[in-house]
Amino acid sequence: MIQYFQNINHQTVEIDKPDNGTTWVNVLPPLKQEEFTRLSETLDIPVDFLTDSLDIDERSRFEEENNVKLIVIKTPTENNSFNESDAYYITIPICIILTHNQIVTVNSFENGAIKKFLNTFQKRHPDKKNMMVLKIFEKITTAYIEYLKEINQRRNIMEQKLYASNRNEELLELMKIQKSLVYFVTALRSNEMLLLKIERTNFLGLNEEEKEHLHDMIVDISQALEMANIYTNILSSTLDAFASIISNNLNNVLKRLTSITIILSLPALVTGIYGMNVPIPYANSPHAFYIPIILSVGLSVVISWYFLKKKWF
Repeated sequence: MIQYFQNINHQTVEIDKPDNGTTWVNVLPPLKQEEFTRLSETLDIPVDFLTDSLDIDERSRFEEENNVKLIVIKTPTENNSFNESDAYYITIPICIILTHNQIVTVNSFENGAIKKFLNTFQKRHPDKKNMMVLKIFEKITTAYIEYLKEINQRRNIMEQKLYASNRNEELLELMKIQKSLVYFVTALRSNEMLLLKIERTNFLGLNEEEKEHLHDMIVDISQALEMANIYTNILSSTLDAFASIISNNLNNVLKRLTSITIILSLPALVTGIYGMNVPIPYANSPHAFYIPIILSVGLSVVISWYFLKKKWF
């Protein structure tokens, strides 16, 4: 699906088809090759610029061809996969294309950052393309921070459940959160390098006000990257701590089982000896039945006291 927006009488409205006054073209899924070809011919955009967003592993970068500028940046989104082992959140590429008169955004998946930008688009100045691009960067960074806060809240909940139950389900949930953080750290680092390179090369031809705004975006994305790194380190430490706790609990259980086995084996040894078909002491005594019982109980009590003294239980 393709959306066309135009500024009419100082108001941004959606139109049915592009014309010379079109300021923003937003491409949404489902995507068709025929639409890409038609849009490429209409706006004179290399078709590769439009299809780059289809590759989910596309890296953050920028390039220019025939006076058409392309910026690929990674954005966060919820993972709608039906696989229970997949991450809660993943990162997807979004293509921002700057032509002579228009801005074109291409999304291969539903994108929350673009939706937020669309909701505030009427307050923008479509003639200021560079500022529009910076505002898209701002919405993407804000989306990262919001998702990171949700991840941290979800992590705290899973940890509390794990403290109470020690079940495998909570550990699997924490692993899914860890996968999400890996996606975020990788994408944020790539986005930070992209913005730094745009600032260094002035790829967009920014003025002083726009440069200052871009610098603020770099600070915000660095903050988001630091948050992602902190949450990743906390989660890794938590998983390591729980692994040590589980290993320690397993050792304690094995120690108790070994102690119980030893205590039970001594009465079995005594009764086994007295059950042999050979002459044994006190075999003809009227109290011969009670002798192995007393020995078995006595040995069990002594060994149990010793183990309790050593705190093996």
